[in-house]
Amino acid sequence: MADMVLRNFINGQSVEAASGEYIDLVDPSTGEVFAQSPVSGAEDVDAAYAAASDAFRSWGKTTPAARQKALLDVADVLERNAAELVELESINTGKPVAVTESEEIPPMIDQVRFFAGAARVLEGRASAEYMEGFTSWIRREPIGVVGQVAPWNYPMMMAIWKFIPAIAAGNTVVIKPSDTTPVSTIRMAELIGDILPPGVLNVLAGDRNTGRMLVEHPRPDMVAITGSVRAGMEVAKSAAADVKRVHLELGGKAPVIVFDDADIAAAAEWLAVAGYFNAGQDCTAATRVLAAPGVYDDFVAALAEQAAGTATTYANGRQDADALVPPVNNANQFEKVLGFIERAPAHAQVVAGGAREGDRGFYISPTVVADLRQDDEMIQEEIFGPVMTVQRFDSEEQAIAAANGVKYGLASSVWTKDVSRALRVSNALDFGCVWINTHIPLVAEMPHGGFKHSGYGKDLSMYGFEDYTRIKHVMANLEG
Repeated sequence: MADMVLRNFINGQSVEAASGEYIDLVDPSTGEVFAQSPVSGAEDVDAAYAAASDAFRSWGKTTPAARQKALLDVADVLERNAAELVELESINTGKPVAVTESEEIPPMIDQVRFFAGAARVLEGRASAEYMEGFTSWIRREPIGVVGQVAPWNYPMMMAIWKFIPAIAAGNTVVIKPSDTTPVSTIRMAELIGDILPPGVLNVLAGDRNTGRMLVEHPRPDMVAITGSVRAGMEVAKSAAADVKRVHLELGGKAPVIVFDDADIAAAAEWLAVAGYFNAGQDCTAATRVLAAPGVYDDFVAALAEQAAGTATTYANGRQDADALVPPVNNANQFEKVLGFIERAPAHAQVVAGGAREGDRGFYISPTVVADLRQDDEMIQEEIFGPVMTVQRFDSEEQAIAAANGVKYGLASSVWTKDVSRALRVSNALDFGCVWINTHIPLVAEMPHGGFKHSGYGKDLSMYGFEDYTRIKHVMANLEG
């Protein structure tokens, strides 16, 4: 039996779902049920949007200073309750406690405080007489009610990326966490329920049908999703019927271009962390390596050594302070990742890992698959697991073509000591982020978002904040 029974958070209150139905939540590290989560239906979605609509009438008119104060208080409360949130996130995702505490809590709190400050520095074109006798100025206004869907790979942090900038800009929110990982989002809403006015933040748990109702509902002025390309396309198609604004942060297939002059040992060590952190369940993960011929064999060997030395939490559980790699999030993803490995073409070489680890939970050993070709499934499709692929290139031009030769365009990296080459390649890569001699660091001040099938719109930074505003031009006749 589940020890924990979750409830929705609507209009400042924890409430049961109208359906009375629940789904089991599974600890990925054991495969055992630890909680039950409500399945929200149309009545719950209506109630959440009604609460958000009522709250917007006042929240949308609050001063930037008032919103800043509220969000600074939110940051303080989340920071004080970090230990509880980490424990809930850990059991809901299987992530190691120590890594979650050190690598997710500090940036989360920093991002809340960044957007608290952003609320007070909205910018627009200078007020002036662009036509003789008339003064024009720009107003940046909140969009209104925003429906949001968050993913399961970083449930707590992705919820922050979604609802904090929207609220900072004066919007109200109805957010649905993933059906497998609702625990931390609901608890955050409960913890900050006394800070934000009722209805400003509403959280609905549920399944895919709940998410579909959230997006298709006529009330939201904007819908935002972090998720798969398939889900993003469905959201965009649905939103088109009402001409809703859409914000999409979708999948990735980050190329890592390693040139002959790169520091092989340092690059392999860094990329193992960037590829296996969170079991590779990161749309920016360094999982697609392109290596130059002069370093190819040595780099494959270095990656295989790193994979073999990268510990999962399987042996000692989520409390293992030295383990980096958790299980994958759920049974479906577990089977999907193993399916990629099982279907590897005959010319590919599995040089590390490649199989389930242990007999409980959803663990997959850190894996390296070498000798892949550009049209292989593992190169073209997002695996979203602890699997790094390696392919060869013969020239800078070929490396760029191969890197860009996928439908995704989120993140990438270049590894070389040649500054000119690094700049040339970074300019040519068709990705929303290019790292040079590093991979995966993020800061609140810089945008996160991609091109092509990786979606449109930005998270983080002032660019992400402005995505949750609309622009109004006001012109006044100076003659009366």
